[in-house]
Amino acid sequence: MQKARKPIDIKISTVVAISAILHETDPASLEKALKDMTGGVSDFFEDEFAVLDIGALEGDAAAGIDWTALVALFKRFRLNTVAVRNAPEDLHAGIVAHGLAIDSGAATGGASNARAQENAMMASVAAAAPEPQPEPAPAPAPAPQAAPAPAAPAASTMIIDTPVRAGQRIYARGADLVIMAAVNNGAEIIADGSIHVYAPLRGRALAGASGNTGARIFAASLEAELVSIAGVYRTFENGHPAEIKGKQVQVRLTGERIDVLVMPPA
Repeated sequence: MQKARKPIDIKISTVVAISAILHETDPASLEKALKDMTGGVSDFFEDEFAVLDIGALEGDAAAGIDWTALVALFKRFRLNTVAVRNAPEDLHAGIVAHGLAIDSGAATGGASNARAQENAMMASVAAAAPEPQPEPAPAPAPAPQAAPAPAAPAASTMIIDTPVRAGQRIYARGADLVIMAAVNNGAEIIADGSIHVYAPLRGRALAGASGNTGARIFAASLEAELVSIAGVYRTFENGHPAEIKGKQVQVRLTGERIDVLVMPPA
């Protein structure tokens, strides 16, 4: 007898979203900045999800945000706004009323908040600790035993053996990403660590996605349309310079600049 199929299944899925950090709220200024960023390429963002981070706004600028206009602006650039991060609590109701979620993934309050949480945890541990007891007489020393074998480290590398096709998105969460085949145009590869591609790298490659500025991208042949390290990106909409096109390269972040260095032959 065939088992009845449930109308819906709920599973955990990793969703990658662009973080748009606002430094001002004027729609005209934001539109100009987005035009400059995308270089007029209509499918630069390809309908990706976006989280608006308003923690960098000064004073009460966040209170005057026109959420309808802001969402519509990002939509014109093919960014689907789904949530707002670092919003004051008094704005939560208005944000939710516009169909946006409140993103609590980034802790607010910076170092002081982290310190407060640490102090609270330490106080909780101290409260739960038993009262000190008089020390018993020392017991005879046990016979020496062999040290236990160290636990095997958790896997920190994702390896892909097959080509990455157009429209595919691969995300190595908390790991490096190693790809043994070609990455095709229209594909996107993302890693919280470094990216190694032992074949032509086309499409988009984003390393250090969780903010690791020391991450790098290594490619046997650079043909990518975009490379990014820790959110700082470089595009090649006007083609690749002759000195790096099709060459074996490494991409690294120097300050706020993306450097592409040709690797010496083996």
